[in-house]
Amino acid sequence: MSHSRRHSDLLEALAEYDRLVEVGIGRRTDVAAALVDRDVTVTATDVYDRGSPEPVRFVRDDIVDPDPELYADADAVYALNLPPELHRPALEAARDADADFLFTTLGGDQPAVPVERRTIDSGTLYVARATGTTD
Repeated sequence: MSHSRRHSDLLEALAEYDRLVEVGIGRRTDVAAALVDRDVTVTATDVYDRGSPEPVRFVRDDIVDPDPELYADADAVYALNLPPELHRPALEAARDADADFLFTTLGGDQPAVPVERRTIDSGTLYVARATGTTD
């Protein structure tokens, strides 16, 4: 599957976690589906109702005003092509759940929060740790 190959480094990084929440899944469900195939539990969120592949659980949520219960059991929160204005709200939701926050951006967008950079097949994966970081 070409999508999986293109995301292989991303999948490796995310599959280190047992329970993930994807913020803003939109219509791109291939990463969540591939993670479920690797026995990772994935909950997908979006501000709009979206379909998601079984057994990815979909919950409508706005990361700017998140439902903390959705993130409470997560080991990590991740987002793909996340716009800069949502970096801080997503990081705060992850921190509140004591979870890591991993994300990619669109094009030349730079992270709006402190991160470690990891090079992956499709560009750069930004990792913001939930603990041990200060603003």
